[in-house]
Amino acid sequence: MAKLESKIPEGEISVKWSKYKSKIKIVAPHNKRKYKILVIGSGLAGSSAAASLAELGYNVHCFCYQDSPRRAHSIAAQGGINAAKNYRNDGDSVFRLFYDTIKGGDFRAREANVYRLAEVSVNIIDQCVAQGVPFAREYGGYLDNRSFGGTQVSRTFYAAGQTGQQLLLGAYQALSRQINMGTVKMYPRTELLDIVVIDGKAKGIITRNLENGKIERHFGHAVVLATGGYGNVFYLSTNAKNSNATAIWRAYKKGACFGNPCFTQIHPTCIPVSGDYQSKLTLMSESLRNDGRVWVPKNKGDNRHPSQIPEEERDYYLERRYPAFGNLVPRDVASRAAKERCDAGYGVGPSKMAVYLDFASAIMRYGRMEANKLKLENPTDAQIKELGKGIVKEKYGNLFEMYEKITNENPYEVPMRIYPAVHYTMGGLWVDYNLMTTIPGLYAIGEANFSDHGANRLGASALMQGLADGYFVLPYTIGDYLADEPTTEISTEQTAFQDAENAVRNKIMQLLSIQGNKTVDEFHRSLGKIMWDYCGMARNKEGLEHALQEVRKLREDFWKDVKVLGKNESFNQSLEKAGRVADFLELGELMIIDALHRNESCGGHFREEYQTPDGEALRDDENYCYVAAWEYAGDNNQPILNKEPLAFEYVKLTQRSYK
Repeated sequence: MAKLESKIPEGEISVKWSKYKSKIKIVAPHNKRKYKILVIGSGLAGSSAAASLAELGYNVHCFCYQDSPRRAHSIAAQGGINAAKNYRNDGDSVFRLFYDTIKGGDFRAREANVYRLAEVSVNIIDQCVAQGVPFAREYGGYLDNRSFGGTQVSRTFYAAGQTGQQLLLGAYQALSRQINMGTVKMYPRTELLDIVVIDGKAKGIITRNLENGKIERHFGHAVVLATGGYGNVFYLSTNAKNSNATAIWRAYKKGACFGNPCFTQIHPTCIPVSGDYQSKLTLMSESLRNDGRVWVPKNKGDNRHPSQIPEEERDYYLERRYPAFGNLVPRDVASRAAKERCDAGYGVGPSKMAVYLDFASAIMRYGRMEANKLKLENPTDAQIKELGKGIVKEKYGNLFEMYEKITNENPYEVPMRIYPAVHYTMGGLWVDYNLMTTIPGLYAIGEANFSDHGANRLGASALMQGLADGYFVLPYTIGDYLADEPTTEISTEQTAFQDAENAVRNKIMQLLSIQGNKTVDEFHRSLGKIMWDYCGMARNKEGLEHALQEVRKLREDFWKDVKVLGKNESFNQSLEKAGRVADFLELGELMIIDALHRNESCGGHFREEYQTPDGEALRDDENYCYVAAWEYAGDNNQPILNKEPLAFEYVKLTQRSYK
């Protein structure tokens, strides 16, 4: 079995990180340039890490499958980034952000890692402002904040509805500077297909050039995976279509433990599925729940236009059930509540699998405030509405425009229709306090690791974690490993590199040789339906056991009947997808195994057998207060479960309540 050493430093939690940094091993400046670090992925975590490591003097090679780091999926993040700045003077603090994150994750994350995340959050904003990230500002010029789910303070910094894009541009600028200086070598349109392990340590990677199919070997003294999450295992998700799990899955099969794979996040505000033709779903930012009110008709099967349903016949169910947090409950809570209302027959829209997100009251509220500012006497409702629309447009204009383009409905006039969809994965490669996996020299940062969010991530914390890991954590901790590593390079002609390359080539040839009757997308869609139906928002033992058998049958069928077009020595998207879906089929099986073993409900993992009388997640802290770190035991063998116990010294384990 793998040995899990979290390497959490001793001492008071508020000084763990600062003391640790002062004692950690470091690499001298003249030696840093002798170490080659391979960074896989160029989103927020990857770009910030590559730029920061190069700035320190390391020799960095950065790989991405996009044509430019600017196209990483981080660009799609909309609503904001959390930081405990307390600019609103509303009682926020590092400890409150730490507590909200632990509680939001339903007490299934490490205290030390989460506190560090909250602690460095304040530095992220300063870093990004210095880079020129155009955060929203108040009238006086101060940075503005808004609220996100699971909190009662305003700590989310934002750039309209395109925060991820602006943050990524900031990181990309820092990365581009290093590329121009020659300290970072960029490999676009390149996909990692295997990790090379020599004497138990990660020493390189095998890649495929997506333009010409060339298989290449790369040596590195350390390898950093910043490749994002695996939400596309569900086929329909808010992730970019090319987002995949291949890098972390190949690392798992080389010995890196996989932490809590069944912890997946369902986002409550997405545009509902409209037909079988869809290949992805669209997120509507959680920031909309600051001003939008979620409701359904009080009468089942009410087909009236929403404008014809009077106030007294509307059920603002989140405000009714959770008066303390209202529409800003955490994502897992809001998603299950929407599902419950729709399953009970109160859904709206053609499919009846949607609820309303209504801005009418916010428009009128803002309109009255603006009318007062303009000293308008006895303004009409129409005037107030127009003024309010202007304010809402300033806050959410690009999101409203996106919604209207997709649905052909004007959200200024009619409520949005929303329904939960797969958005993020809290599970990922197990890492220690240094962000190193169980393979020495192999690191995982951002969404690729499991470390900070427990069983449910709070909104606006993904960007925070990605930049915290890349700018402020990894640049310190990677030196602790490299300080003891020789600076000499290993030849890529070594047997380990040859074997890894041969394994990659054999798998490619196997995929191309099957020439079956079903497309890759057919298998992916079938897998996604199984995962969503049985390992999605709600799970139970019987359904999971059924899903396990179905996924195994599907995987067997895939290797007999998939049809992959084209050849390897060229641009071949069919082949790219086939490799990724093959990995998804194996990962889906592990997710189900993990969900089956965890006989409790916590956060996004909702086992229907384990719930409170009010329908909330019912944890079992006595038996499941641990990180499940799964170890690969060979194809068709049951993976090995390793457990990292979670200790809570600064937060009391309690039943989550947002009422």
